[in-house]
Amino acid sequence: MGRTYVDCRCCQLRQRQCSHFRPLAHKGVQCPQLRSEAVMAKAWGRLYLCVCTAVVLVSFLAGFLVGWFTKPLQQTASSLHHHDSVRWKLVSEMKAENIKSFLRSFTKLPHLAGTEENLLLAKKIQTQWKKFGLDSAKLVHYDVLLSFPNETKPSYVSILDEHGVEIFKTSYLELPPDGYENVSNIAPPYNAFSAQGMPEGDLIYVNYARTEDFFKLERELNISCTGKIVIARYGKIFRGNKVKNAMIAGATGIILFSDPADYSAPEVQPYPKGWNLPGSAVQRGNVLNLNGAGDPLTPGYPAKEYTFRLGVEEGLGIPQIPVHPIGYNDAEILLRHMGGSAPPDESWKGGLNVAYNIGPGFTGHGLLSFRKVRMNVHNTNKITRIYNVIGMIRGSVEPDRYVILGGHRDSWVFGAIDPTSGTAALHEIVQSFGKLLRRGWRPRRTIIFASWDAEEFGLLGSTEWAEENAKILQERSIAYINSDSSIEGNYTLRVDCTPLLYQLIYQLTKEIASPDDGFENKSLYESWLEKDPSLENGNLPRINKLGSGSDFEAYFQRLGIASGRVRYTKNRKADKYSSYPVYHTIYETFELVENFYDPTFKKQLAVAQLRGALVYELADSKVIPFNIQDYAKALKNYVISINNLSKKHEQQLRDHGVSFDSLFSAVKNFSEAASDFHRRLMQVDLNNPIAVRIMNDQLMFLERAFIDPLGLPGRQFYRHIIFAPSSHNKYAGESFPGIYDAMFDIENKADPHSAWKEVKKHISIATFTIQAAAGTLKEI
Repeated sequence: MGRTYVDCRCCQLRQRQCSHFRPLAHKGVQCPQLRSEAVMAKAWGRLYLCVCTAVVLVSFLAGFLVGWFTKPLQQTASSLHHHDSVRWKLVSEMKAENIKSFLRSFTKLPHLAGTEENLLLAKKIQTQWKKFGLDSAKLVHYDVLLSFPNETKPSYVSILDEHGVEIFKTSYLELPPDGYENVSNIAPPYNAFSAQGMPEGDLIYVNYARTEDFFKLERELNISCTGKIVIARYGKIFRGNKVKNAMIAGATGIILFSDPADYSAPEVQPYPKGWNLPGSAVQRGNVLNLNGAGDPLTPGYPAKEYTFRLGVEEGLGIPQIPVHPIGYNDAEILLRHMGGSAPPDESWKGGLNVAYNIGPGFTGHGLLSFRKVRMNVHNTNKITRIYNVIGMIRGSVEPDRYVILGGHRDSWVFGAIDPTSGTAALHEIVQSFGKLLRRGWRPRRTIIFASWDAEEFGLLGSTEWAEENAKILQERSIAYINSDSSIEGNYTLRVDCTPLLYQLIYQLTKEIASPDDGFENKSLYESWLEKDPSLENGNLPRINKLGSGSDFEAYFQRLGIASGRVRYTKNRKADKYSSYPVYHTIYETFELVENFYDPTFKKQLAVAQLRGALVYELADSKVIPFNIQDYAKALKNYVISINNLSKKHEQQLRDHGVSFDSLFSAVKNFSEAASDFHRRLMQVDLNNPIAVRIMNDQLMFLERAFIDPLGLPGRQFYRHIIFAPSSHNKYAGESFPGIYDAMFDIENKADPHSAWKEVKKHISIATFTIQAAAGTLKEI
């Protein structure tokens, strides 16, 4: 990009906390501290002449001492200038045209996990990574349980007349998009890991199948789902949570559909004329409830040849009822004649031309009064070999410290957005690092690049590799940066990460040009801040907690490795549709991205530049660029939040002797320890490798200090005490998950005393963990 920089002395330790540091290309704003230093420079210059004179007049020893004590500062400034120039060479090497070319190449054919096409794509990526100049690029395989449609017996849903004759069947297939009519091996719509079966019975509409939706049916409307088939719309929560809730409610099967209210934007045409969801399109997806376990047959251990396996029928987290997805054209036919109660409120109504009656069953005259529904689900589960591509650049100074950049490769069909926009970005980042290597550069720490397989089947490729290498990763990993989809919208940046990365992300987004219209010559940070300010502090852009739903899960939630993800997203205030409309359908094509989401590929370029810059800074900064004080601030906010949540139970808190005082005290102690650590970090001698290594180890292991080896109740592989996916929605992140889960719906628990006892237990665990984490920051 050819930018010139204003150096800021208060940022020399690579913490970059000075919000005034800006490239000259962005209006040349100088740090106020730097301006004051400029005034002081003349005085220092005069003093330097005096010192030199004194050196000559007094003694050679005095001159030696002056030279000795000025040398480290000169080295620091020089090394920082070189460090920054290398980073900008890295990001300036990245080209939108390259990302476009990679995306086109990677989306020509379907590449479902476990298929020959996906293996060929893995080999292609491996070959190219070697050509890019990586020190190594290997295929690493695992044998995991996958789920596929029955090739001779398609799955569908039907309506039966009073004689049990099928008078309506939902469609088996989606119409292929223009230009893809002759592509073979496209998997029909299905929900991976659904139980096989042909249940039949009355139909009940259960809205989004959330916990609160089933509470509404059972507790307020006195409608039981036991022995019934339920139909729910996609959106709001992870589909696997919907299935789990239906099972708990006693349903014998669940039908999922994408309602236009949740998967269509106003005044936008369906694909291919626009980017909205066609009525025949169907969202695929797995319906497991693994809770971080990885392969269902080898929970906790890598799925290698030597590993003990559960039987296929014993697999962890596999639903016990049939599940099948349909398009909204078919859903409208099923819902049109529903009887029973009217929807309880407007939030239960979608965008179809039906009343959204709840049921059970149908209403009407003649044959209509006898209609029932039958599910015909014939998917098969089988152990299948999958392949990760693992590339590496060996570090020059600390080769035993790792920074990992990984994203999955497998997709349900063409996957132009999910995940291949991320795969293309990852490919361009690897190519740019390779160009630096050919010029003689080498990072301080080792960089590992990963193209994961079988993410769509439960994060399997990334979790199995984490399990196989857990011991070494826990000892050596600095951070994990995720490279899943680069775009899920085209409005603004979205960031989910540990608080340790907040300052680094703020800094880097200030140094990357915004790709947004109307923000020419402004930074990515500026457009992000204007479009999506934080709810807690409007002077900063919003950053989300990490939940799950992508490959960072095992690294962050189980191993305690600092993690983050960045991508472009929709306007969360104005755009009410869930995810992006054609999510996990056959219509996620290259043309969808090129024609509607990112025609110039500049947004994907900005995401690639940010991901690459994050990896570079984490791998090459002398001091790891984590900010522990931000973690202290976040903990304080989380404690206030969970305490406020408890206030509606003030009387019960008193009755059961529950107090958050110890937790507040632990957070206060952590904050003091973080401040003291930060003070020592600012004073560390950068020329003392032992001193630097000591501080870096404390920075690296802080996230690990929040890991409880016992895990969360009922979710042993989620071990982070501060963050976990919500028990009621895997996609969402929850703070203090143990306490939150214990308090959820506590007023309806059968044994209030036992329930509040569980709350006290998890306050105790969180208090201990934070106090112990504070201890890791001490000097000795």
